Amino acid sequence: MSKKQDNSAIDSKLQALSLNIFGEPASKANSRRLVKFGGISRLIKSKKALSYSDMFKQQCKQLDVLLEGDLRINITIYYASRRPDLDESLILDLLQGYVYANDRQIKEKHIYWGLDKENPRSEITVEVIKK
Repeated sequence: MSKKQDNSAIDSKLQALSLNIFGEPASKANSRRLVKFGGISRLIKSKKALSYSDMFKQQCKQLDVLLEGDLRINITIYYASRRPDLDESLILDLLQGYVYANDRQIKEKHIYWGLDKENPRSEITVEVIKK
């Protein structure tokens, strides 16, 4: 009887990642404010967007090896009130350099709105789309 050979390969690259980011993201459409520097008007991030960006970076650890290829993302954003519009764009931007190189890698998105007055957060899953 011949010995079976194991032809399986171990892929050392991460294929999926789930994380929770606590805090309420600013809507990217509303996350800019107009300021003047030396008579020149410029758009900069709002205080809420800057604050969320700082909180996000403290909670999201940069992967040693970023996810590669085409990606699928699922995000449920739990807001503290019913007022905010569902907007994941700031989160997608903030994941760049931490989870993937560029948000152009996202080829499939599933975005959901939730309400949690006591614990606003974003539950995020990013996975490589297998070819």
